[in-house]
Amino acid sequence: MIKKLLKKLKQNIKILTGAITSIKAETKINHKWYGNTYGGFYVHPNVLNSKSIVYSFGIGEDISFDREMIKMHNCQVFGFDPTPKSIDWIKKEQLPSNFSFFEYGIDTITGFVNFNLPKNQDFVSGSIIAHKNVDEKNMVSVPMRSFNDITKELGHTHIDVLKMDIEGSEYHVIESILSSTIQIDQILIELHERFFEDGKSRNQRLLQSFKNHGYEIFAVSDSLEEVSFIKVKTV
Repeated sequence: MIKKLLKKLKQNIKILTGAITSIKAETKINHKWYGNTYGGFYVHPNVLNSKSIVYSFGIGEDISFDREMIKMHNCQVFGFDPTPKSIDWIKKEQLPSNFSFFEYGIDTITGFVNFNLPKNQDFVSGSIIAHKNVDEKNMVSVPMRSFNDITKELGHTHIDVLKMDIEGSEYHVIESILSSTIQIDQILIELHERFFEDGKSRNQRLLQSFKNHGYEIFAVSDSLEEVSFIKVKTV
C-alpha cells in the first residue's frame, strides 16, 4: 500500500512539474502486463491466439515481452533492432522457435542511416534521432526499412500487436505506420518525452495522431511512459 502511494506521489510530482505528460486510459478493456518491469507493456490478451502476428521494434538486451507473448499465445513474434550490441546479444541467446529477428530498424524510408550510439557505453540503446542520451560524435551506419517495405517483405496485411521501444524515434515514424494500409489492432509504445526539450508538444502531436486514426488508450504503465492503444474505429 505504501509503495503504491509513493509511486502515485512520484507520478503527480512529474506531472505537476511538467516533467511528463499526464496520460490516462480512454477505454476500459481487460489488460495484462507482459514482460518484466523494464521491458514490458500492457496487452489486451483476449483476442490473441496461435495465428496472431506480433511486431517488436526495439529489442535491446531484453526479450521478456516477446517470450511471454509466445508462452501465453504461441504466436509468431518478429523482432527488429539495428543496434550492434543488441545484435551481438541476440546471437548468444537461445531463442524461441516462434521468434524471428531482423538486424534492421524502422524508419520512414528504406536505406542506411547514421545511428547515434548511447553516451554511456554500458547502455545498449541508440537512436537515429539526436537527443540528450546519445553521442552524435559516436555513430555507426545501420540499415533501416520503412514500415510498408517491412510488411511487404514479410507478407503481412494484418498485425495483431505492434510493440515499439525505439528511443525517441517513435515521434518520427509513427505517422508512416498509422497511415499505412496495414490493419494493426494494438500498438504498444514507450514514449520518450523526457529526451527532448519540446517533448510535451511531441507527445501531444503523437497522441492526436492516434486519435485521428481511430485508436484509444486502454492502458498506461506506472511510469506513464508505456502506453497501449487499441483500434476502436475505422477512419
